[in-house]
Amino acid sequence: MLHSVAAGPELLTAAIATLVLLAIAGALYTHRFGLSHLLVFMGVGMLTGVDGPLGLSFDNHRLAVNVGNLALALILFDGGLRTRWEDVRRGMVPAGLLATVGVALTALIVAAFARVVLGVPWAEGLLLGAAVSSTDAAAVFAQFSASRLKLAPRLSATIEVESAMNDPMAMVLTLGLIAWLTPLGQPGGDEVRSLADLLPLLAGQLGLGVVFGGVGGMLAAWWVRRLPLADDHDGLAALLMAALGLLLFAVTNRSGGSGFLAVYIAGLLMRHRAERPAVMSLPGLNGYTWLAQAVLFLLLGLLVTPHEVWRLIGPALAMAAGLMFVARPLAVVLCLAPLGFGWRAQCFVAWSGLRGAVPIVLATYPVLAGLPDGWRFFDVAFVVVLLSLLVQGPTLAPLARWLGLDASKEKSAAAD
Repeated sequence: MLHSVAAGPELLTAAIATLVLLAIAGALYTHRFGLSHLLVFMGVGMLTGVDGPLGLSFDNHRLAVNVGNLALALILFDGGLRTRWEDVRRGMVPAGLLATVGVALTALIVAAFARVVLGVPWAEGLLLGAAVSSTDAAAVFAQFSASRLKLAPRLSATIEVESAMNDPMAMVLTLGLIAWLTPLGQPGGDEVRSLADLLPLLAGQLGLGVVFGGVGGMLAAWWVRRLPLADDHDGLAALLMAALGLLLFAVTNRSGGSGFLAVYIAGLLMRHRAERPAVMSLPGLNGYTWLAQAVLFLLLGLLVTPHEVWRLIGPALAMAAGLMFVARPLAVVLCLAPLGFGWRAQCFVAWSGLRGAVPIVLATYPVLAGLPDGWRFFDVAFVVVLLSLLVQGPTLAPLARWLGLDASKEKSAAAD
């Protein structure tokens, strides 16, 4: 009896460890072909899920959302710590425009596609558009690192800063539209009844995110600079930074602000005002973010039911194509053309709008809210992310070289 009881945790531990090992091994090989390692983790989750060989039934969307929020907060905080202040100044205006106006324009254009392709009302189309409108910081950072692109500083800063800044806008729009669509009398159904109610909610979330991120980042940098961190305390520095980021995320969210925006701003300020401990923490934080991404995409893969996605594959592919080839490029042109970006840079920014975990996590909110089309939105978001990682990710570096934007290529050619 004791042996059988003890065998349960051991078998579970062995199964989880085996899945992670398979995912990591697969990720190392897929990188050779320019594919995102995130695809492998999601694939392992799908193989483990209800339609896979193991047939594990998992439908805990709330757990996936909670884990996803923590993982994304850690990834954004790490992204802020890795971004130099000079890069932020170069890309702040175009990135800020893309992260706000660009997200709203993308959501609006996707809503028009949803009206035609899925036959949903405008409000529900906007909800789907908001969920898939933001680019994913983890996917963008990972792809840039893997492809070893050397872009012009302003262009690189615009893409990276935008990918970290647009998550809060998409999150607030998604939650506000869900509140708008929720019937009166249900939880959250009496908060937003019109656009006039949505705008103050958006302004409050973003405003509090900026305030908490700025104040929290300054205080954290002041405190960390005074800690006796030795050169061999890089592991402790990483743990310290992760704890500070997650604490700020929780406090900001609890206060009604955008925790995602707060942790990114705090990371930027800590890199600028406490550079030594921030840089010390980066190797350890890299391991934490890998773990966060692995767990998140394994869970998201478990949530997906492939046979249900297949029933919607035609409309979902049409929505994904509309987003990649129409909505995102139009939003980029309207935001960047007035700022003097050339057509080559605009093309690359449009194509570098990789989707990752964020759209799938946001698409779980309508399911949790019990909206009638929640499952359809989740399936569409999954196809959007899958197509983005399969098509845009591997072609990002070749496109940069074809457009003449890869500075490393130009240097090597000059040396020859």
